Amino acid sequence: MTALRLLLVPALLCALQVSLCNAACAEVDSDTEAVVGQGFKLGCISCKMRGEVEGSATVDWFFRAKGESDYVHIYNYEDETPTIVDERFEDRVDWNGSKKTTDIQDASIYILNVTFNDTGTYRCLFNRVLTYPYYEFQTKAIKYIQLSVVAKATRGTASIVSEVMMYVSIIGLQLWLLVEMIYCYRKIAAAGDEALRESAAEYLAIASESKDNCAGVQVAE
Repeated sequence: MTALRLLLVPALLCALQVSLCNAACAEVDSDTEAVVGQGFKLGCISCKMRGEVEGSATVDWFFRAKGESDYVHIYNYEDETPTIVDERFEDRVDWNGSKKTTDIQDASIYILNVTFNDTGTYRCLFNRVLTYPYYEFQTKAIKYIQLSVVAKATRGTASIVSEVMMYVSIIGLQLWLLVEMIYCYRKIAAAGDEALRESAAEYLAIASESKDNCAGVQVAE
């Protein structure tokens, strides 16, 4: 139990530190494998680091199909108005990001009925304007997503590694408990042996004393 607590404490401290430093936004990478015929979320998050500064953002999505060299503008989101630019994604893309009209930090989109032709590289571009008292500062943030479309869902490497680490941790804890049990058993056994030896010595001492007393009584007679 002590070892488990020692392992959990750093993790809890790290989680607490992350939540305190950036409680409103966390940049998480998008999944990169979609299944044909199903829906898929292209995640794109860019946190505004200066939370105390007012800002606004527009988002553009670009797509470079597998085997092609150039990106094509496919989607725009500005003033709560989504626009599908490329006809290949017509009626197949929905906004799945921030609901705010100005300070957009999550620009994720959702693709309906994924096809093999959706395989390729997606580029998510934030055009952000930070408003200071006497001037405006324009900045950009770009995220890339390499999407693979498969016929059947497969387990990701991260999932396999996590499962392996879980089993390793369980086995390690079981071994540690086994060692602790053996140690405690030996300690109890040693203490028991010592008690038995002390009891035996005491019994022999009492028996010897009784024998001496009996001999003394016979002599007196």
